[in-house]
Amino acid sequence: MKSNPTLIFAGIIPARFASTRFPGKPLADILGKPMIRRVYEKAKKVFETVYVATDDKRIFDAVINFGGNAIITSTSHKSGTDRCAEAVEIIQKSLNKKIDAVVNIQGDEPFIAEEQLQQIKQLFADSSTQIATLIKPFADDEDIFQPDRPKVVVSNTNEALYFSRSPIPFIRNSEKETWQKQFTFFKHIGLYAYRTEILKQLAALPQGKLEKAESLEQLRWLENGYKIKVAQTNIENHAVDTPEDLIRLINIYR
Repeated sequence: MKSNPTLIFAGIIPARFASTRFPGKPLADILGKPMIRRVYEKAKKVFETVYVATDDKRIFDAVINFGGNAIITSTSHKSGTDRCAEAVEIIQKSLNKKIDAVVNIQGDEPFIAEEQLQQIKQLFADSSTQIATLIKPFADDEDIFQPDRPKVVVSNTNEALYFSRSPIPFIRNSEKETWQKQFTFFKHIGLYAYRTEILKQLAALPQGKLEKAESLEQLRWLENGYKIKVAQTNIENHAVDTPEDLIRLINIYR
């Protein structure tokens, strides 16, 4: 592993107002603070430079009002990665300094652990790291066959080999009910980080066949030869997809 000089990181939180299942989700109240502020304050404990990147003035105004940094980005972005790519260019020009790496922090995870942000940051101590993400073993009582929980297989050098909505690997000559007793399956934690020059390249890539088939953007990167470094976490992440999710999580963390 090649060591890296001290890098300058930016934590970027992509945030959209539109959501099929939960419109206005970033502004949902969590014990007196909007969700986006909860995410921002967690990120600020780890990164000196933090920005919310949004295409909506309501979110922009909410962030500015609590004293945070926010920028308006295009309404045409199809992913958080694309929004981060535009945002980091604006941030570098605004601050007049080079950002070496960007951490893409999900705007719907107000309870994200600081340890995970530190962990993904540490993966860039290796100068060969292009992209980084986290994985977590499935618990015994979790359903590995749920397509909304992407699975990942990893090489001996801790690089992602493939992501899928199907359980991978397939355990041959065994009943599916026994698979988790025979193999440790890993789920993908949707936290990404990228070297800034790599992020710019990723945003320019067209959709590939694998991404279209599985609807997983990280497959576009693998299909084009980029390497994704992974670290294992044992902390459970709790994304807010619906108003019901929010009520349940507030009750857990109250």
